[in-house]
Amino acid sequence: MTDLAGVEQRWAAYFRWGPYGLLAAGTLLSLATVDVFGMSPAERYTAVVLVGAAAVLQLAWGRWSRDRPQAPSVQGGCYYFARAALGFALSWCNPFFAFYAAAGFVGPDRLLRGRALQLGLLCTAVTIAGSQAGGMPLHGPLNWALFGGILCVHISLIFVFGRLAAREEERTRIQTASISELERTNAALQQALDENAALHAQLLVQAREAGVADERRRLAAEIHDTIAQGLTGIIAQLQVVANTPDPDLAREHVARASDLARHSLGEARRSVHNLAPVALTHDGLPEALEKTAAEWAGRTGVRAGFTVTGTVEQLHDEVAATLLRIAQEALSNTARHAHATRVGVTLSFMGDEVSLDIRDDGRGFDRSAARERTSTGGFGLPGMCARAERIAGSLTVESEPGHGTAVSARVPLVRHD
Repeated sequence: MTDLAGVEQRWAAYFRWGPYGLLAAGTLLSLATVDVFGMSPAERYTAVVLVGAAAVLQLAWGRWSRDRPQAPSVQGGCYYFARAALGFALSWCNPFFAFYAAAGFVGPDRLLRGRALQLGLLCTAVTIAGSQAGGMPLHGPLNWALFGGILCVHISLIFVFGRLAAREEERTRIQTASISELERTNAALQQALDENAALHAQLLVQAREAGVADERRRLAAEIHDTIAQGLTGIIAQLQVVANTPDPDLAREHVARASDLARHSLGEARRSVHNLAPVALTHDGLPEALEKTAAEWAGRTGVRAGFTVTGTVEQLHDEVAATLLRIAQEALSNTARHAHATRVGVTLSFMGDEVSLDIRDDGRGFDRSAARERTSTGGFGLPGMCARAERIAGSLTVESEPGHGTAVSARVPLVRHD
């Protein structure tokens, strides 16, 4: 847009000052060649009047067109043909005034259109050809022949350059249309990207809020399934102690209560540990998963290996936290139900996706029966599926009785902000 504005400014400067310069050049050369061309006193006075008329015409046109765009119009056509007539008359007085007439060859399409443009170029070509043939009026067959030849050359050049200008104008029009279409496409694409970014941010906020609710439900289930049951057992054992007079039986039930208390304390610590992904505070997801697998193996006595494939990327906090939670839940399920001897955890970076796989060689389970059990509630597989879906991912489980279990979570790769 800046280059186009600069071109228009230069055209405006030419239309305002260019004809003055050409008129001045023609006037100076005509003064220097008065005797050469044998200008009579009448021709000299006529030339003076015509030069003044040309200056007045240019002054009037400059004032009228100062704040208007240069475009074909009735006023522009009148100005062009008035200038062409003055140029022809001045060239009749002295051929060097053809410099002023030559102004008709520069930018005529900004003043004329259609047949008026063709007629204006022909008038200018006649004036220039007459001057180049020795000046008007023409004398003798040789001058007429020379005039005809030069005029044919000018007309041919006008035709050739007109065709080239038309092609260039068409190409410019197509390029302008293509650029406009590209700008519209880029604007639509940018709008779509902005909308996608806003939706993505909204998705992450919703996933974070849903994660908080999930943690509350998970902690409630942990308390109900482990700690509350342990406390109930401790109360029952202590009630037996309070009601029995047998010291040996009392010591036995106190020991059971102590064991239940230790077990419940361990479950409470595990629940608190899993409440927030503290493993991601100082480490990335690969390091956090490796430490989680190692700690789980040390706690359960089951061999656990960890592998990373692909080019490691710094993931968004919500994505990393979701995958870590899924891994922790899958390992917890393995410890509770699988009776496995070996577990493998694999984190794979695959272009625009991240995959987390947890496989064990445990006893497996019937997936249809598991779906029936979890349809009435639960905090295991349904919770992992919900976590993956909240960040536009998916979770699949493959298992058969006696052939182990494989849990695979695939989520979009969203890089850290």
